[in-house]
Amino acid sequence: MTPESRQPETDDGLDRTPREGSGRVWSLDALRIVSVLGVVAIHVFAGMVANPEVRGTPGWWGAVIADIGFVWVVPVFVMISGVFVLSPRQHVKGPAAFYRKRLPRLLMALVFWSLLYFLLIRTLFSQLQPTRADVARFILDGQPYTHLYFLWLIVGLYVVAPVLAAFLSGGSERRALVFAAVTLGATVITGMSSTVLTALGDESPLTLLALTQWLPYAGYFLAGWALRHVRLSGGRLALVIGGTIVAVIASIIQYGSRPHLPVLDAVLPLSYFGPIVAAASLGVFVCTNSALAGWRPGSRTQRVIRELSDCAFGVFLLHFAIMLLVRAVPPFDAAAGSFPLSVLEWGIVVATSFLVVFLMRRVPGLRRVV
Repeated sequence: MTPESRQPETDDGLDRTPREGSGRVWSLDALRIVSVLGVVAIHVFAGMVANPEVRGTPGWWGAVIADIGFVWVVPVFVMISGVFVLSPRQHVKGPAAFYRKRLPRLLMALVFWSLLYFLLIRTLFSQLQPTRADVARFILDGQPYTHLYFLWLIVGLYVVAPVLAAFLSGGSERRALVFAAVTLGATVITGMSSTVLTALGDESPLTLLALTQWLPYAGYFLAGWALRHVRLSGGRLALVIGGTIVAVIASIIQYGSRPHLPVLDAVLPLSYFGPIVAAASLGVFVCTNSALAGWRPGSRTQRVIRELSDCAFGVFLLHFAIMLLVRAVPPFDAAAGSFPLSVLEWGIVVATSFLVVFLMRRVPGLRRVV
């Protein structure tokens, strides 16, 4: 038995289950690692992007590129999860067995990280005294801290996964593609409608709470499964790579040009539910799987990739706390005004987060929450 085939299934929403009969899917491991690096970049460089004192400078544009250039990462994480969680073999024993296997660990992580950020980071470290409204939002909002909405998102997708998988298993690949296209298309149209109405003076924000965080991501979840076998080559691959690059560059330019393009911002919102971000996300997923379809890394490289990939979920959850701790130490308390400092901060947060998660995964109790 190879090390790849011994890799256990996980319940973290960044599923690492091997594809049937083929060991690990190395292209998805690589994509997962790059994506979590992008998540850290988004949060680190957001400080400089939001700093009005440096807006328009070369350093600010560098921060925009590092931030908005990774706008596709969360949808891609959801797509990777859909590849494995919607597989019929995950549901052969019925919904109850699926839930017993997957939800306990995910719910444990949800409780652990929500309490850690709300009590330790928000209350003790940031010295913000919680009010009744804060506690209510903590329970009902599904976003106890900036990035933890992702846990509620994944819980919701796991809850509906048996229903989606049952529908998909009764049809062809075409059914999966049509279902994903319709669901994601409806999400994009809804997102565009919301921003257009708001621009016209009729405030119509999309409000997501704990039990509905998953809804706008169902299309990406389905798309991961529907596109799992798509492999492009030659001219087609080059064309899609070009289109994906254009979508990412367009997102960067559009954000950097705010607020001078209000009509464009209304019609093509820069959000996970906007058409440009959706195109970029689908393109990154398909192009990576296609370009790395025949990639078989050597044994040493496999061990490194496997460990980094398995740490990705924990890094996603932990990095924000590490980032706040780093920013409490000079000179990083001034990183929002310096692109080189922001780059250095990103490197420190990445390295420290991976190291801490690597160590946590070797402690039996803590392993279950990372």
